[in-house]
Amino acid sequence: MTEERVKAYEELKNSPFLLIPDWKLPFKLYIDACGEGLGAALHQTQIINDKPVEGPICLISRQIKQKEARYGASQMECLCLVWALEKLHYHLDGTVFDVITYCNAVNSFLNMKNTHKNMLRWQIAIQEYRGNMTIVHKFGNIHKHLDGLSRWALANTPENPAWVPQEEHHIEGICVTNIGKEFLNQVVESYKMDKNCHILCQILMTDCKDPSLSSKLDEI
Repeated sequence: MTEERVKAYEELKNSPFLLIPDWKLPFKLYIDACGEGLGAALHQTQIINDKPVEGPICLISRQIKQKEARYGASQMECLCLVWALEKLHYHLDGTVFDVITYCNAVNSFLNMKNTHKNMLRWQIAIQEYRGNMTIVHKFGNIHKHLDGLSRWALANTPENPAWVPQEEHHIEGICVTNIGKEFLNQVVESYKMDKNCHILCQILMTDCKDPSLSSKLDEI
């Protein structure tokens, strides 16, 4: 066997591999976001060949949606956390885990006050993990594999298990009707003739200052 083949064989043995989750052990959730996409990696440290080895269990990514492109860096990182928890809920529900991030804003996310409405909604969405989740702020090269996930994220399409549907608000139809003046007058007069509507209009016009009007309405 040539030296080149031996080297290739050794590299193959050391290539990354996915671990089978051990529900008795804690997890580590790495998250990263950028202007192109979101990435998350679920890791766990297990004993392999009598040595502790940290390896990935699941890797997910998706490109950001059109409206998310307007988010700032801190908001994007918090979005990434919420998205990752939603997509990896099956693994993380009821378990103890650390969230590893380089963004300090995520570290205080759960306790933010006077936040944007999106942030407030996200805070509520992840309350179930409070107590089991510890957010750890770390710098350095530990996020290298996340850079690849977020910067070359999978398309946000149904073929991607981690996709999120785009919010679409379609106008189903517009109907414009010209109401004849004679018919409109009939509608107005019919409201005046109706005892209930007549009393309600009086209450609204007098700002409910006359208690006798309200008593009349109760008797109807």
